[in-house]
Amino acid sequence: MDAQLNAEIATTADANPTPGPDAIQTDAVIVGAGPVGLFQVFELGLLEVKAHIIDSLAYPGGQCIELYPDKPIYDIPAVPICTGKELTDNLLKQIEPFGATFHLGQEVTTVLKQEDGRFFVETSKGTQFLTKTIFIAGGVGSFQPRTLKVDGIDKYEGNQLHYRVRNPAQFAGKNLVIVGGGDSALDWALNFCAGNADGSANKAESVILLHRRDGFKAAPASVAKMRELCDAYEMQFVVGQVTDIVEADGVLTDIKVTGGDGVTRVMPCEQLLVFFGLSPKLGPIAEWGLALERKQIVVDTEKFQTSVPGIFAVGDVNTYPGKKKLILSGFHECALAAFGAMPYISPDKRIHLQYTTTSPKLHKVLGVESPVFD
Repeated sequence: MDAQLNAEIATTADANPTPGPDAIQTDAVIVGAGPVGLFQVFELGLLEVKAHIIDSLAYPGGQCIELYPDKPIYDIPAVPICTGKELTDNLLKQIEPFGATFHLGQEVTTVLKQEDGRFFVETSKGTQFLTKTIFIAGGVGSFQPRTLKVDGIDKYEGNQLHYRVRNPAQFAGKNLVIVGGGDSALDWALNFCAGNADGSANKAESVILLHRRDGFKAAPASVAKMRELCDAYEMQFVVGQVTDIVEADGVLTDIKVTGGDGVTRVMPCEQLLVFFGLSPKLGPIAEWGLALERKQIVVDTEKFQTSVPGIFAVGDVNTYPGKKKLILSGFHECALAAFGAMPYISPDKRIHLQYTTTSPKLHKVLGVESPVFD
């Protein structure tokens, strides 16, 4: 059985790799440092389990930091509004007492079941682990932007061509063309038209929104606001597609746009922002031999365990009947997964449900004083 399992979940085509003398021995490895992965650290910490957390990004936060660090989130319980960055910062503060070790800028390349029941895990940087359990919190995988297919444009990526906005200030005072018809395109078009509330920062010199049709997959309020700004001559909306570029001395100066009428026009362009959406890729996790359904990991709803005992999946990466891809759903899954993992981590230890409000033991774990109730 073990040999069969090894063949299923080894992710390398070579002979079975073996852990070296420096392999980190641990109770839990978490794959993914987004909000759900960070909260998994917390739920394991309450059970006195220290975790190692691996992420392909160079920083914690996952989708919240990579895709919408400055956009508001409204559905975190008891937090009326916060940005993706604020949520990440607060989660990092919340898990400080548990001393999780982060291994960033690397992805898991090998998962191999050992004879003693543990898993040998190795990353793309050669970091090795022997762990009793694995928690996959990889969101929907790594996101790759759908790119603009125009000859010669790729060399401007990161300079004049952008698929993500990491630093809004770099577009202040520039002539922008924003391509797309979804929420991201509309949101950034409105943002760069308005700048900050006082108009002092991040306001572009001009904004042209370009979409292949006069219809949008965006919030109706955003579309209405865009049309209002166009009527006030504060921005432009053009129906068409980028079909070619104009260059001078190694600089992108203009784009050629072909409209629905078949006519191609030249449009000045200092900075080009393209929002065609992001294509999630599950990556090496797809090769781990886990049961998948539409590129998502099938789990039970008692422990959120995968088809391989000892490997759990929480957050957007998993699927089960009634699954809702919400951060708050992932938080709930973390709690049950932590309890579900304890028979593998401490098989002889009896685990009792305790409450952070009243448990002196949990107060000690959290490093807080026990409250005195009248």
